[in-house]
Amino acid sequence: MKVLISDKLSETGVKIFQDAPGIEVIFEPGLGKDSDKLKKVIADVDAIAIRSGTNIDADILAAAKNLKVIGRAGIGVDNVDIPEASKRGIIVMNTPTGNTITTAEHAIAMMCALTRSIPQATASMKDGKWEKSKFMGAELTDKNLGVVGCGNIGKIVASRAQGLKMNVLGFDPFLSEELAEELGITKVTLLELFQKSDYITVHTPLNEKTKHLINTEAFKEMKKGVYIINCARGGIVDEQALAQAIDQGIVAGAALDVFEEEPPAADHPLLKSDRVICTPHLGASTEEAQENVAIDVANQIVDFLVNGNVKNALNAASASGKELQRLGPYLNLGQKIGQFHGQLCEESPKEINVTYFGDIAGERTAPVTTAILQGILQPMLSDVAINNVNAPYLAKERGITVKETKNNSHSDYTSLISVNLVFKNGEQNISGTIFGRENPRLVQFNQVRPELNPEGKILIVSNNDKPGVVGRVGTALGEEGVNIANMQLCLNNKKQQATGFFSVSGQITQKTLDKITALDEVLSVQLVEL
Repeated sequence: MKVLISDKLSETGVKIFQDAPGIEVIFEPGLGKDSDKLKKVIADVDAIAIRSGTNIDADILAAAKNLKVIGRAGIGVDNVDIPEASKRGIIVMNTPTGNTITTAEHAIAMMCALTRSIPQATASMKDGKWEKSKFMGAELTDKNLGVVGCGNIGKIVASRAQGLKMNVLGFDPFLSEELAEELGITKVTLLELFQKSDYITVHTPLNEKTKHLINTEAFKEMKKGVYIINCARGGIVDEQALAQAIDQGIVAGAALDVFEEEPPAADHPLLKSDRVICTPHLGASTEEAQENVAIDVANQIVDFLVNGNVKNALNAASASGKELQRLGPYLNLGQKIGQFHGQLCEESPKEINVTYFGDIAGERTAPVTTAILQGILQPMLSDVAINNVNAPYLAKERGITVKETKNNSHSDYTSLISVNLVFKNGEQNISGTIFGRENPRLVQFNQVRPELNPEGKILIVSNNDKPGVVGRVGTALGEEGVNIANMQLCLNNKKQQATGFFSVSGQITQKTLDKITALDEVLSVQLVEL
């Protein structure tokens, strides 16, 4: 089996590949920057180990005829087309723990440097000046640090800030009150965090929900003189809005390690501001972190190729090779049900109740339950790769009770998996089965019974059962350039409501969702992408 390493990787990581039995190593650091050459080399490799320098898009994947696994040495997989890889049956792994400490420490370092104007003072002195009075700083002690996103990195930042005697406020919809108390974090709403924080640092992934999370409206709610730190992903902070907030005196300064476009243009307004300090995406750039992620990605890829074991996969449930072979269709179904649930959650569930009916009830269902948990938790904890080891622990850590029951028969299906989520003020139920040998179908969504293929983008529209709603939804989608590939309409006669499931292709923007939500008789619009 051939493994291609297309970016720089530590010698230790390369040696793990070279020492593995039955593996041929192609080590060409820098190859990822030449897409034409990469297409030729990747054509017959079984695995590729990458960093941020290699972009694995649909064209590259189309050329990779034998590719089975992509291993990213690091957390971020913005440079991998995961949906396309999933369609082609290629597993995408990352190494989520190797650089968490490094990134958290960089955020703290940036905050300290920002507060004391260290880069500006250094530049001034090297220019032959002694401007002591110009660089008046402030103390961090007793200041409020707002941490947006309390995952692996956010929790470490909170811990380090507490060592500086700061008061830590945390916003994370999936952080339980119990865990927040244990971590010494005061859990607040996002609005409260904006209003009370002296410093705000973001540690969330970049997705549709977090893009421009820190925007013009957010800045209007903040204290005058607030400091902004972003060592997570470019795009979480609206850069134009940040520049305006600095000019207006709302933001006293910003420390940025990431930008929406990297590298940013030389005339970028934030680069011109003397109240902004910045680094060229150095969050994970320490010798220790580079060594750790190289070792992790090498071990994970070798374990998969040699033993068939899946670890830290972002698009597949973790399990042993034999379990994957026997339970593969149900692992896939379980994860699809979980992903569907997880993307619709507005808060962390209190309970996850999994019921197995029919033939599947006679199997060892623990890996399937883990796949369900992985699907549910991954959207909540996007900076953590949920696997068969940590999924039950992370659910318990967040105060989620997981219950599994079995029934050896079902009146309608040979096998059925039903997953019910219990929230503080309601429930959400999704059930699925396997058609044929391996085709997953969702056959229950709350009170309605579709027959849904859980693939691609699915728009769920709930509306009062009145004539013309479906037509208006279709028109709205068409006006936004969105094509409907398939549609199912399910009626709840008791409530006189309908639920439409639209399988769509094209870009679904917030504008599109708002346009449909504004239609007469429409009650809610939700988007799931599988």
